[in-house]
Amino acid sequence: MTDMDGVLVHEGRLIPGADTFIERLRDTSTPFLVLTNNSIYTPRDLQFRLRHTGIDLPVESLWTSALATAAFLDSQRPQGSAYVVGEAGLTTALHDIGYVLTDSDPDYVVLGETRTYSFEAVTTAIRLVDKGARFVATNPDPTGPSSEGLLPATGSVAALISRATGVDPYFVGKPNPLMMRAALNRLEAHSETTAMIGDRMDTDIVAGLEAGMRTVLVLSGIMKAEDVDRYPFRPSRVVSTIAELVDDI
Repeated sequence: MTDMDGVLVHEGRLIPGADTFIERLRDTSTPFLVLTNNSIYTPRDLQFRLRHTGIDLPVESLWTSALATAAFLDSQRPQGSAYVVGEAGLTTALHDIGYVLTDSDPDYVVLGETRTYSFEAVTTAIRLVDKGARFVATNPDPTGPSSEGLLPATGSVAALISRATGVDPYFVGKPNPLMMRAALNRLEAHSETTAMIGDRMDTDIVAGLEAGMRTVLVLSGIMKAEDVDRYPFRPSRVVSTIAELVDDI
């Protein structure tokens, strides 16, 4: 399994060698999934965006925090209702499992990623959680990258809602092993024979570690080599880019 942003692409541009890595996986019939905590896009959207960088994947090879969140809600409260703060990737995933999206006494408030958080929408979320709606968020990432620098992400906005309501969300995406186990089930794979490749120690690497997988940190994304020693756990391997792993397949 591999993360997408910072591993295969960075701000819409191919990371050199990523296309060769994916081609080698396909040529050797090695099962794999591309994971992302970003819930903005649907798998079809991501397929289109990746194709324009030179990586051609079937939609079945993409597993997002939005899909993992939808699967979790379907297992907990089938045919439920939710007030969603997020984009098409999340709303489509919830529609596909039969959820009703509403601001009228929903079962859940579901917070996802968006580049344009609305203060009005966040205020509505706060009021609904305060009234008793269960609070779920797609991922805990506090920031995300952009061409102009860091952007506040789901984790930061979740903290705002939590501070206002006193209610903490249940985060479904990485580093929750729930997302990793769902991905393993989708691959019909075992953790002992699976590796997780990512660019973040606090999501990708710890998620793979807690799911019992080998872990590889790439330095082509958000983490620098000197950041590794700040954490009480270590990846199985550290490489500059995913290109260094092509010959290992």
